[in-house]
Amino acid sequence: MGFVARVLVNGVAIWLATVLLSGLEIVGGQTTAEKVGIILLIALVFGLVNAIVKPIVAVLSIPLYILTLGLFTLVVNALMLMLTAWITEQTSWGLRIDNFGTAVIGALIVSVVSFVLSGLTGSKR
Repeated sequence: MGFVARVLVNGVAIWLATVLLSGLEIVGGQTTAEKVGIILLIALVFGLVNAIVKPIVAVLSIPLYILTLGLFTLVVNALMLMLTAWITEQTSWGLRIDNFGTAVIGALIVSVVSFVLSGLTGSKR
């Protein structure tokens, strides 16, 4: 149940980021059910990117983490969100991001909302 809860939390966080930012949007789906399905698929791709790619990038960028006192985490999170958008852009549905600045703010929103919802639901990373 932990994996499903993480996907749901990520889905809510990504949805909220798209509501708050004009440069971040979800493409595809005509009905509400289709939109929810697309959001869950985006959250699944985002979770897989975070599980597979993010640890590799984190290890390779340890010097930058140290140099920036951890602020490089925002850049890495934005890159993971942009990678998710790039993967889903290969289809007719998915996440679209206008620019890197939008990705940074979107990643910050996704991180904060995900942290709060994980604390409220009791799901652990």
